[in-house]
Amino acid sequence: MAGGSTFTSDQQVAHRTSDGQLVTGRARVTYVQAAGAAGSVVKLHNGTGTGDPLLAEFKFDTDGLSVYVPGSGILFKDGVHLDLTNTAGVTIIYT
Repeated sequence: MAGGSTFTSDQQVAHRTSDGQLVTGRARVTYVQAAGAAGSVVKLHNGTGTGDPLLAEFKFDTDGLSVYVPGSGILFKDGVHLDLTNTAGVTIIYT
């Protein structure tokens, strides 16, 4: 592609297999992927714990989860805290 050498990306990837801090500091989540199992739930909180505001909750089953968030993604001003139920792990892409 012409001019391709001038393009940059600040996308980053984070992965966790248990509850806890996924990203510290400001982040815009643009993609979420998780391993599926019966009754799986992924909760993403703005901050450092499950008591902080819940900005996204995904419920899914054995097929797993693959969500592209359109536009600028979901803004987490104070970091992304992960709360998992019945899934082996979650991967996010964020800026």
